[in-house]
Amino acid sequence: MAFAGTNISLSQPDITQKLTERIDDLKQKIAAWGKRIRRFTERSRRFNQNRLFQSDQKRLYKSLERPEVCGAGPGPDQANTVAFWRGLWSEPVNHSEGPWTEVVASQCASITPMDPVIITPDDVAEAVRRAPNWKSPGLDGLHHYWLKGFMVCHAVLARQFQEALNQKSLPSLFTTGITHLVPKDQMVRNYKRKKETKYTEEQLNEAVVADRTKKT
Repeated sequence: MAFAGTNISLSQPDITQKLTERIDDLKQKIAAWGKRIRRFTERSRRFNQNRLFQSDQKRLYKSLERPEVCGAGPGPDQANTVAFWRGLWSEPVNHSEGPWTEVVASQCASITPMDPVIITPDDVAEAVRRAPNWKSPGLDGLHHYWLKGFMVCHAVLARQFQEALNQKSLPSLFTTGITHLVPKDQMVRNYKRKKETKYTEEQLNEAVVADRTKKT
């Protein structure tokens, strides 16, 4: 096959030189095709990841995991883990916005305010309907599964969301979350492969306000 389509013959006196040239030519073609295949594979991988990010982010992040870097040794110290997350979620933070906020406020002064948003129990019911059933609840400990059935609570939630919207401030119930360390596979001893999930009532409030804003 190496001589197909060529004028190389074993009876030629310079057969060694021609064989060497033929081998070098084939090596260059193989290298060129290898680069093309690698470029195509990389381009396909990026394309599929971008498409998967739009449709199912959970599957994308799971596909990016590298099991080889996750050992099955002893887990981290519980006290250190608690201290780490307490430093992120429980410590008060004082923000200094700076002068840029005044510049933005002056630029937005001429914008016509949007119509007031009125949150109804139907808005809450629609937001709860799309919410995951058993995602980590807030301080009330009530999962979305029960909120979907306890429709009498929708009016109360609508009133609370409306009050928070009118007062332009959120109660601590909306901004206090719970962090769980959950093993991501059946290897319970593999403590290094964990995910942190945080849910607050603010997420439900954001869903309600976003849907209501689209309608108006």
